[in-house]
Amino acid sequence: MLDVKPTKLPGVMIITPARHGDHRGFFSESWNVSAMLDAGLDIDFVQDNHSFSAAAGTVRGLHFQSPPHAQGKLVRCGRGVLFDVAVDIRTGSPTFGQWVGEELSFENGRQLWIPAGFLHGFITREPDTEITYKCTDHYAPHCDGAVRFDDPDIGIDWGLSSDKAVLSPKDTAAPLLKDFQSPFTYEAAS
Repeated sequence: MLDVKPTKLPGVMIITPARHGDHRGFFSESWNVSAMLDAGLDIDFVQDNHSFSAAAGTVRGLHFQSPPHAQGKLVRCGRGVLFDVAVDIRTGSPTFGQWVGEELSFENGRQLWIPAGFLHGFITREPDTEITYKCTDHYAPHCDGAVRFDDPDIGIDWGLSSDKAVLSPKDTAAPLLKDFQSPFTYEAAS
């Protein structure tokens, strides 16, 4: 059983699988193709990623992969707490440049579905936080891209000042949204 809730960005969804617990702990199906189909999500995954961040305040993102290797991602937290963010970068979209964020933690078991055409990033809220995510396409270095996590035109509230964020050189050098040409185009549902 999945609890699927839409966000203010059409296509981005909060997915919470049921947990079955007792005195030993719990069991949960974090992904089940039949349950996803029943929820109206027909998604093929080809790769699983696992990321560990030692320090609280680590920011990874805002990342994307361009076509022909654009990725949708189903993100969850395996340990700790993180704030996960999606930003619409589909040219012509009524929500272009808007963002949505959700706290994902080991405790709450929530997942965030981020389709292709959206930037993805997160900040860790606790030390030793692990994130795992399923991807709809393989990693392709020549399609890899990023936009600044602290872009003022996007205005994400990370809950931390930019100078306190733990960043990679790639994320520090990422361009602003206004200096970025999106490879994604919005297609209205017919």
